[in-house]
Amino acid sequence: MRVLIIDDHPLFREGLQSLLLSLDAHNHVVQAARVADACKHPADGFDLVLLDLNLPGQSRLDALREVRQWFESASVVIISADDELDTIHACIQAGASGFIPKDTDSDVTIEALRIVLAQGIYLPPKAVATPPSSHDSSSAPGAAVPPPTVSFSDRQLAVLRSLLQGKSNKVIARDIGIAEGTVKAHLWAVYQTLGVSSRAQAMYKAHELGLLRQLDTLQRPAPRKKRDW
Repeated sequence: MRVLIIDDHPLFREGLQSLLLSLDAHNHVVQAARVADACKHPADGFDLVLLDLNLPGQSRLDALREVRQWFESASVVIISADDELDTIHACIQAGASGFIPKDTDSDVTIEALRIVLAQGIYLPPKAVATPPSSHDSSSAPGAAVPPPTVSFSDRQLAVLRSLLQGKSNKVIARDIGIAEGTVKAHLWAVYQTLGVSSRAQAMYKAHELGLLRQLDTLQRPAPRKKRDW
């Protein structure tokens, strides 16, 4: 796993690198103090970016958007001392794949990083318990109340899985081999089924319904049957 840490505090970067290497000694970890320095690396050079929001001289969400735009195929996880709900919700809405408060203890941080490195999403407990408001500027028309059980087509499942990995519509379209407009149509159908109106709400609803585990099970190949010789 190729990981980029963007934080202006060297000691914190070193601590994160040690945690990442404790997960897997083969992880390749690179450090940067600023977004400008980070964006000197190849756009496809990393699988995961860990970003501090409070970088000097740069707006929080602007930093996130710039990193998401440059490293479009990487999952971007925010690690910040500001864990206000509005901040967490705004980061998820802007495309972050997860949010780890800086006061999270090392054991929980390790588990959170394991989840993220396994293509999951980590949110602090209070954020999972308090999803964002359903009133959203990007709302889809006629969002429905989700049924007790949800079902999706294979294509919708592929799009939902990619969404939960923090991928942009452009990257989802490229990975699946469909038009970006088709991705938006599938996302709208997913939102309808989940009873939500935005990416952020879809992520929280996926946590609530346990969809991450279901999707992980669905993407595993079925065991081969033994032949009778």
